[in-house]
Amino acid sequence: MTLIALVTGASSGFGQMIARDLAQAGHTAYASMRGTAEKNAGKVKENAAFAREHGVDLRSIELDVQDEASVRAAVKEIIDRHGRIDVLVHNAGHMMYGPLEAFTPDQLAQQYDVNVLGTQRLNRAALPHMRAAGSGLVVWVSSTSVAGGVPPLLGPYFAAKAGMDALAVCYAKELAPLGIETAIVVPGAFTSGTNHFANAGHPDDASVAGEYDVALPERFAERIQDGLANTVPDDADPSAVGRAVVDIVAAPQGKRPLRTYVDPADDGAAVTFQVMDRVREQFLHRIGFAELLHPTVG
Repeated sequence: MTLIALVTGASSGFGQMIARDLAQAGHTAYASMRGTAEKNAGKVKENAAFAREHGVDLRSIELDVQDEASVRAAVKEIIDRHGRIDVLVHNAGHMMYGPLEAFTPDQLAQQYDVNVLGTQRLNRAALPHMRAAGSGLVVWVSSTSVAGGVPPLLGPYFAAKAGMDALAVCYAKELAPLGIETAIVVPGAFTSGTNHFANAGHPDDASVAGEYDVALPERFAERIQDGLANTVPDDADPSAVGRAVVDIVAAPQGKRPLRTYVDPADDGAAVTFQVMDRVREQFLHRIGFAELLHPTVG
């Protein structure tokens, strides 16, 4: 069955890979991004060329997860064309790198806005249509940093990802009785093959950042990146994230795993998450709501 999928943050990196893989799997995939007529106009042309070359239904769509009107316009466009949205992929995110104290509160708010509030804007626009259909799949691209290794200098990103992951877990229980399934993909560190570090934001408070540069050991920031890169095997393939999403979408409703790990660095998150999720499952049994662990299948 051809599904209608909307992927956020799909101008590059995981989002681009996920959208293209879903299209190649036979689905109609909307690769959403900001600035389709300006800074990402080239990406729109690349997607169109990819679709022609591979004979797939890959479409670009304007969507800024920080803009309520933009989110609602994108969802309306898809609903007007197809009458439904079957799969949402929450992938949009932005990385910041530097000493946490040197980031202003406004910067942290912006990070939270992209990684967490953006998912809420999209859910509020798209979930009414899924609820009306009594079916759907919401895929959240989380991070092993939520429960695994946490290197320094990535505090804003890790805090926002933890917030997004918590939101996903809460949504899973509330959407299950409505026939809407939740899947959380947990990528590990991929220091090549994506633009995470290349496009990372940096602290606005240059004075505090400079004080850290002086006080911390020599080449501290560079050594952190090197150390993180050394944990990633040479054959680590970020495209495995896209393939994981395709497999989740292809799985039967009600049989999809809550979490899927794509972590070549093996930073321990799979172990910690299993404990966390088991405790949460046991609590649902304890309060008499074990049926919320799986979506109602219509």
